[in-house]
This record gives sequence, structure tokens and C-alpha cells, in this order.
Amino acid sequence: MAYSSEIKIGILGGGQLGRMLIQSAIDFDIKIKTIDPDENAPCKAISHSFEHGDFKDYETVLRFGQDCDIITIEIENVNLEALEALEKQGKKVFPQPAILRKIKDKRIQKQFFIDNNLPTAKFLLTDNQEAIRNASWQPPYVNKLGEGGYDGKGVQIIKTKADIDKAFVEPSLLEELIDFEKELAVVVARSESGEVKCFPVVEMVFHPEANLVEYLFSPANISEETAKKAFDLAEKTAECFGIVGLLAVEMFLTKDGDILINEVAPRPHNSGHHTIKANLVSQFEQHLRAIMNLPLGDTAQVDPAAMVNILGAEGYTGPASYEGMESLLSEPGVHPFLYGKAITKPFRKMGHVTVIEKDFDKLKEKVNFVKKSLIVKSNQA
Repeated sequence: MAYSSEIKIGILGGGQLGRMLIQSAIDFDIKIKTIDPDENAPCKAISHSFEHGDFKDYETVLRFGQDCDIITIEIENVNLEALEALEKQGKKVFPQPAILRKIKDKRIQKQFFIDNNLPTAKFLLTDNQEAIRNASWQPPYVNKLGEGGYDGKGVQIIKTKADIDKAFVEPSLLEELIDFEKELAVVVARSESGEVKCFPVVEMVFHPEANLVEYLFSPANISEETAKKAFDLAEKTAECFGIVGLLAVEMFLTKDGDILINEVAPRPHNSGHHTIKANLVSQFEQHLRAIMNLPLGDTAQVDPAAMVNILGAEGYTGPASYEGMESLLSEPGVHPFLYGKAITKPFRKMGHVTVIEKDFDKLKEKVNFVKKSLIVKSNQA
């Protein structure tokens, strides 16, 4: 069957992930339409068509998908009933709504791991704060919100009994606090025909306050044996779900050398942003290839790389200004990507920087340089 650039893909969500998907889609001459409740969402300026609307509303999503050949997402918190209805109409919806139901709620997601013999930390489901208070488990442990968490929100560590007062009142789960060696991630793609390919394992470092990825290194500094374990687990997880598209699998490497799944995301992910510059195919192009059932691209890495998130500085909310950009651009192998967000807020993801450097020690030096050099502020406190 001949390839046609007349295919139209609809993306639920108009944030930075959708923006980078569109940038990849341009190379394939694919028509992209997006929808987002933010009338000034990052995708607005570069979508073929942009709709200001609520992707959690049934009628809105159903109407949005009518002229699309394929519907995909850049955020899990969308109206699944509408996606199921579109699927019944014969629309291709990837990732599939049934899979989104299993992943969207972390409580269901964790039980899926157990049911499919996928190694994960021990957990306890809780319906409210009172259930946590009466649980047989004693702190410390991790408390995760069932639905609605993103970018570090919806995850907290309960260190003592006194901290239970700040535990989530909504349905959540308690998770064993793992004494891990490293936090790893593998972005794996699976096409409609069943072809599967992994990107190299990355090593993530999380911001101590915001609880989101501050920076990462790719490939991770681990043994070949550990990397193979991570690849095997990522592929098995994608196969168990039967997902079409990308699946980001976040993992713990324990001090005993075991690999445990932390959680998964059924879409392009922060742990794969560096692939735009560092790999032969980016995660965004790979996602498009997978959902269009095209041959998956070569995920080989050209050079060692790092990715640093550009976060809004503490104490600043308002129109964004980027201090240190000239200094950043004077450094070889440093590539900033700004997300088109007009307003900065403390710890808001405003962009990322990819660093390419063959020497690992120099790579770490450049990461520290980026962290110190580029600061997102506002003239409004």
C-alpha cells in the first residue's frame, strides 16, 4: 500500500510532547490537529489545526476525532469513553483505550504488574487518608495518588506517622520505599504489526523538591548484563500490554542488582527527549512510525548524551525570560529546546537542553554548566 501524506492524526493535548510530535510529523508531511484547554498551548502556533477545548469532555473528544485517521495522546487524563466510541467507529486509537484504562490509574497499573509477573515494589491499595492511618504498614513509604498525578505531583514520601496528616485523601497506594542504586528508564516502541524496539537505557536523577527528572545520562552507566535485564523487562511489559506506540518504563536498579518497574507512561516521555539530537531516530518519530504501522527506526545512539530539564525558578511566576542563553549557546554540543510556554511558574517544565559529548566526565561538567547557566525568571515575583 502506497504511503500517503494525506493522513490526519489528532493529538489529545497541546503541550510540549505534542509540539515535539508535530515537529517530527513535519518531516513526514503529516497533517496534525491538536486540542487543549489552554488557549495558548505550545501546540497552537504549529498545529495544522488547533482546537481550544476540554479533552476530558465526551462530546468534545468524540467530535474532535471524527475527521482523524488516527487519534493519539500526549497526556493520559483524557475521556476514555469517547476514545472507545471512536475505536468502535473504526478509528485507529493508539495507545488503545483499554490499555489507557490499565495505566491511567496507578492502582490498576500496579496490580497489572503483579498479574503479569512483572517485578515491582510491594504495595498496598488505600481508599482514603483514614485507611492509610489504619494500615498495617508503618512509615517510611511512598504515597502515590491513583489518578491525576503528573510531573512529580501526586507522589510523596511519608517518613513518619506525623506525615500521615498530609497523605492523599483520594484513592491512592502505599509503596515500599526502595533503597535503589539507580533510577533507570527504557522507552520501547511497539508497532501495530508487533515490531518492537528499545532505546538505550537512561539513568535519571530527580530534583529533590519537585520530584521530577532534573537531568539524565544516556546511555546509563551500567553493565551490559544490567542493560539486557532492563531491555528484556521493557519489551516484556510492552508485549503484556499489547500497546501500539511508545511505552516509557521507569525502573529501579536495586543494590542487589535486581530490576523493578516503578511505573509506566504510554506516550513520549521526558526520559526520551535527548533522542531528538542523540539518536538516529527520535522517540517522537518512532511513536509516529509505530501508530502508522511503518517500519520502526534505528534507535542507535550517535554519541553519549545528557538531558537537562529547564524548570521555572523558585519565586517567579509570570511572563518568562531566559537568563544565560548566550552563554549556553557558546558551549559546543549544547542544544536548547524551548516549549513555547509564555508563563513561567516554580518548577514548571519550560524546555530542555540536550548535551552531546563523547567523554563522560566532560558530559557531567557540561550538565553542571547548563544547570548553573540557564535560569528561567520573570519580571513578576
